[in-house]
Amino acid sequence: MKATVTPGGGLFGPRSISWRVHTETPGWPAAVRAFQLQSLHPRTIRGIAQNCLLDDPEVSRARLRRQLDYLAVRTFGTREQAEHAAERARRVHARLIGLDTDTGTLFRVNEEENLRWVHCAEVSSYLEVAGRAGVRLSAAERDAYVAEQCRSARLVGLGDVPRDAGELDDYLDGMRPYLSATQEARDALRRSVSPQLSLRLAFIAPPLALGSLPAVGALAFATLPAWARQMYGCRGNRAAEFAADTALKALRAAAMAMPERLVAPEIRAARGLMRAVTEVPGADVAA
Repeated sequence: MKATVTPGGGLFGPRSISWRVHTETPGWPAAVRAFQLQSLHPRTIRGIAQNCLLDDPEVSRARLRRQLDYLAVRTFGTREQAEHAAERARRVHARLIGLDTDTGTLFRVNEEENLRWVHCAEVSSYLEVAGRAGVRLSAAERDAYVAEQCRSARLVGLGDVPRDAGELDDYLDGMRPYLSATQEARDALRRSVSPQLSLRLAFIAPPLALGSLPAVGALAFATLPAWARQMYGCRGNRAAEFAADTALKALRAAAMAMPERLVAPEIRAARGLMRAVTEVPGADVAA
């Protein structure tokens, strides 16, 4: 069950870049992209695959749904709600063990290197999908988003994470020698490009079917860095990237024009608070 979300000050607040990104960016494509990128880290995908039935489409979809729910609480909820959700996630992850089949050694899923990779892949994915969907962010605003997301990292016990977009790019480049398209990664990618998802799920809206959005996984894959697609055995394809950009812009436009009653409650409330502080510069919002 999705946790209650009460938009307010919380970790970010209505003047933050994080609220702007997460109220305007299609959430499901960004989450799928993050998963596809995260899967290139052998221990990350083995930890996931060995503890989750990814070959079951319903289980995989439910896992992504939980991630989006957690992100909504973390982004828009009060600090207490965000900390409670993070504590619950930490308890679950603390119990999970994976087997590194390359070395035959066991490892904890919540080891720091793994958590840092997951965090950075997620932050990078939301920035990338936001830009391709037409969310206009200056270089300073991109830096601010990365810096704000350090607060999210601290919720899971991470202190040493990139603090601006340049550091994030450097981190991703530095990780490339440690990444590979293992069999588990290729299996995860194959499963991620097939789901039939509704428009409402693509933008975290309430449960009302608005038509299907097939191949969200393929859409997400087209936005991955060229080097990541090459690891998966796919050459760069500018036509596919252009098509993905066009689809994401159309998806964002449709979601932004969606009737208020169909928008997720936390997104609707957050947008209202953002309008309030814009219309009344001196206004503030209690956490």
